[in-house]
Amino acid sequence: MAKTLVLAVAGAGKTKLLIDKLNYNDRFLVLTYTNNNQNSLRDRIIGRFGCVPPNITVSGYFEFLYGFCLRPLFGEGIECKGVNWNFPPIASRRFGRDKREHYFDSNGFVYHNRMALLANDNKDVKARIEKYYDVLLIDEAQDFGGHDLNFICSFPQMNVEVLLVGDFYQHTFDTSRDGATNGKIYNDYLKYSSKLEKSGYTLDKDTLVKSHRCSSETCAYIRDNLKIRIESHRDDVTNIIAIKTQEEADELFHDLNVVKLFYQNSAKYPCYSDNWGNSKGQDHYNDVCVVLNPATLKLFEAGELHALNPQTKGKLYVACTRARGNIFFVPEKYYTKYKASP
Repeated sequence: MAKTLVLAVAGAGKTKLLIDKLNYNDRFLVLTYTNNNQNSLRDRIIGRFGCVPPNITVSGYFEFLYGFCLRPLFGEGIECKGVNWNFPPIASRRFGRDKREHYFDSNGFVYHNRMALLANDNKDVKARIEKYYDVLLIDEAQDFGGHDLNFICSFPQMNVEVLLVGDFYQHTFDTSRDGATNGKIYNDYLKYSSKLEKSGYTLDKDTLVKSHRCSSETCAYIRDNLKIRIESHRDDVTNIIAIKTQEEADELFHDLNVVKLFYQNSAKYPCYSDNWGNSKGQDHYNDVCVVLNPATLKLFEAGELHALNPQTKGKLYVACTRARGNIFFVPEKYYTKYKASP
């Protein structure tokens, strides 16, 4: 059975690809990480079928881990009472993976970032998945980190079809972390793609390389400056505009039709705003004002945005790819006067 990772770009139709895969015959499990994505997937399924058919299950990732994988197999024997959303104390590392204390706190709650490790070490978990599902569809695959990524990489061993869809460069946070486990995997595209390929996935780098949201000008700017491959389905013209005066910056600040995307602390600015990374998933903006913090502005002016650290570059990519229309780049110094005091 096929095991495929589709490496997509922003606005290329990742969710549509998954929805089009669904039918009334096979037993589907559709997984994603955030509540917003889960609700969006469910709404899209209802939009296609008129309801969520009984052969299709939409689940949050941690809901799946705890409710489907762990509780039925470990609940009674280990007294799994719930999920501890805090990170395990450093002292827990004294206990090996064969010890209960490595996974559970003193009250019987399983550490969220080690649930996948516990599931991955038990062959009955995979047998249970095979028993109840024919096809696994996983959205926003780039969000899986830590032991969760290793768990996802074990799925090709199962006798089910698996389709992962994600945009490597939209990795702005991890499902969970645990020390150095896959801690730097998203710093290197080749390292990430090689890991998935070696685990048994076939990589599809071409199906979703063209964006419906971003114009040719936006895509060309991203290719030239961030060194990220992205193309466009569109042939209309938009503009990339660098704001160089306080007057122009003020006009944009007060324009309620143009969202201002800040590197961080957008809530401190009394305007229509959000943070770069937090804007991921937003698809309703037209023109976008990307506010450049000092470190990014320096590289912007030098034409070296590709030299940003991977996490910052990913967030800037997210911000730029929110735009359907024009992109305005504004130095943050023009907006300092508006910033609320701590």
